Amino acid sequence: MINVTKTFFPPIEEYQKQLERVWKNQWLTNRGELLLELEEKVKKYLSVSNVIIMTNGTIPIQIALKILGNEGEIITTPFSYVATTSSIIWEHCKPVFVDIHPEYLTIDETKIETAITPKTTAILATHVFGNPCHVEVIEAIAKKHNLKVIYDAAHCFGVTHNGKSIFDYGDVSTCSFHATKLFHTGEGGALFCNDADLHHKMYFSHNFGHNGPLAFHGLGINGKTSELQAAMGLAVLPYMSEIISSRKQTVEFYNAHLNQTLQRLKIRENTNWNYSYYPILLESETQLLKVQKALNDAEIFPRRYFYPSLNTIDYVKGVNMPVSEDVASRVMCLPLYVGLKEEELKQITTIINQNL
Repeated sequence: MINVTKTFFPPIEEYQKQLERVWKNQWLTNRGELLLELEEKVKKYLSVSNVIIMTNGTIPIQIALKILGNEGEIITTPFSYVATTSSIIWEHCKPVFVDIHPEYLTIDETKIETAITPKTTAILATHVFGNPCHVEVIEAIAKKHNLKVIYDAAHCFGVTHNGKSIFDYGDVSTCSFHATKLFHTGEGGALFCNDADLHHKMYFSHNFGHNGPLAFHGLGINGKTSELQAAMGLAVLPYMSEIISSRKQTVEFYNAHLNQTLQRLKIRENTNWNYSYYPILLESETQLLKVQKALNDAEIFPRRYFYPSLNTIDYVKGVNMPVSEDVASRVMCLPLYVGLKEEELKQITTIINQNL
């Protein structure tokens, strides 16, 4: 069976070495030695000045919206994982959808300004499949209208744009360290914020608002991660070069062997991509379902990701988003992970080409 993804497991003895440190320290959570070490190593690897590692990738979005959203209207994309929209509603804000670019699949920056109202407080945009939004235009719009910018960069570990980490853009960027991601801690995520005062707010907000054991800066929740998760991160991080190289080879195989009429993701200019996903866009949903069935019959399981378009889900009263709805109906991510064999890739590409 070939799934759309497969978690990268470091050698078990290397994870065990990290766990031995946990047992020696007798410290499981509350920002222990391993977590602090992981944060420093992640900062160095990404060439960023700060990171707050948390227990998953959704909590950072929720904290950012709690502090920056002010229960206002949040301009966002309908083409993302559901956590982007659900977090907006969870924090008592209102999602205002803006359609996407048909090639980059990120929010269409040319349509943002017309969606701004006096109630707009922030823009929450997703770097789709690790592909950056048009960050320069978005941040110019935000500055003009005095809005905050939050980037859902769940797929973006290691991505750079214009020579710097994608996490350095916006007021806040978030990332997922889920087991399905390139770099992972089993479950986990991170928040990046360059402004010192805002970073301080984000920090105490993920730790119940604590200012020391007996005092509080203000309101907070529990976003802390454990030493067990940090141990996994420390065991995985040394393999990032191998992980990205392997995924790049798979992407290059798909590019060379899939029918050239298939639409692929267009990577934004001046971007060093991380090969996080391999989406293809079929001609129609009918064709997608045909190809998907043929793959499934061969025990190959791609994923319709992202589907459905978020403006259509039950708890959102969204307007029509024709580009996003069209893309969501016919986009499919192909298997992409470390360890895929060439014969498996040949089988996948052959089945797809035969069923177009």
